Amino acid sequence: MKRTVLLIVAFLTFFVDSRAQRSAEALEPNEATLQERFTIMRDKSESYSEYKVIRTYVLDGMWKITMDSLRAQKAALREAQAQIKKLQDEVAAVNAAMKSKDEAVAQMEHDSSHINVLGIDFLKSVFLSTVGIIILALLVLLGLLVARVKWVQSSMREKIENAEALSHEFEEYKRNALEKQMKLSRELQDERNKLHDLRSS
Repeated sequence: MKRTVLLIVAFLTFFVDSRAQRSAEALEPNEATLQERFTIMRDKSESYSEYKVIRTYVLDGMWKITMDSLRAQKAALREAQAQIKKLQDEVAAVNAAMKSKDEAVAQMEHDSSHINVLGIDFLKSVFLSTVGIIILALLVLLGLLVARVKWVQSSMREKIENAEALSHEFEEYKRNALEKQMKLSRELQDERNKLHDLRSS
């Protein structure tokens, strides 16, 4: 009977030990996830009534694996957040550079199509059209002034010629009048002399 009890105890110890070994498979280093390890631990552990009997070293090992996984995830999360921050900084720098380049391109386009005169910003086409119209108006005005000056010169020349002709005619008239007056004076003197001679004789 002692032998049988010893045999049963040995068998139970072997069975319990083999079950414990099977539940310890959850602690083996492999690529299993925590969920898979938990399932292995639950499925391969001993049962007592509706309860599962899990060895403390298996629970401690699962706790260590869980904490290691959490630390690794936190480290990965910190690294990912640092990487995200770095990428966000790079994106912000690229966006700032792009904005600066866009502003420079917009300024170059503005400068290529505009001209600043006396602090006033003009479109080059409007400025050139305005300058062309002003120059054309000045040329027309200059042409009108030249025509007016020529007309005034022609009119003055004509008036001078008329004045000279009139002066010449007046001089001619004066000379003729003087000659007539002298002739009449001589004739009058001759007549007076004749009259005097007639009276004296």
